Amino acid sequence: MVEWEDNFLEPEAYEELKSIMLGDNMAWYYTPDITFDNKDDKGNLFYMTHQFYEDHRPCSPYFDKYITQFLDKLNIKSLVRVKGNLYPGQNVLSQHSKHFDYDFPNQGAIFYINDNDGYTMFDDKVKVDSVGNRLVRFDASKLHASTDCTNAKVRVNINFNFLG
Repeated sequence: MVEWEDNFLEPEAYEELKSIMLGDNMAWYYTPDITFDNKDDKGNLFYMTHQFYEDHRPCSPYFDKYITQFLDKLNIKSLVRVKGNLYPGQNVLSQHSKHFDYDFPNQGAIFYINDNDGYTMFDDKVKVDSVGNRLVRFDASKLHASTDCTNAKVRVNINFNFLG
């Protein structure tokens, strides 16, 4: 089941997080393949990531202040990974290869940082538009696909994988 909630964070908290994520002090790292196999991704598409949590520990100076606010709201029992995604704007909108995040049962959530014409596609049926301060919950062990955007410089979101 895919469900989403608009205005997930209080306006002040959202604007502060958005300012950090779109600001010039956020460390973004080049990731050459958008999906693991990259078989359907066209051209020279890439994206940038920022790891907030992986390998059973926080790994970002922004984790405590900005990511912990999501944990209670999402009723997370155990984190698997939290990462920021920055997709550069393109001239043509591209839907990336379908993928699942992990090959074991896990829950996912995507928090959209900025408004743009990108989206996330679930099961080839449910399309969730990128709207700032929207959070979508889904089964991350099921196929889904991301996109870039054409009407903004970047499409930015935070991807959560968790148990419980």
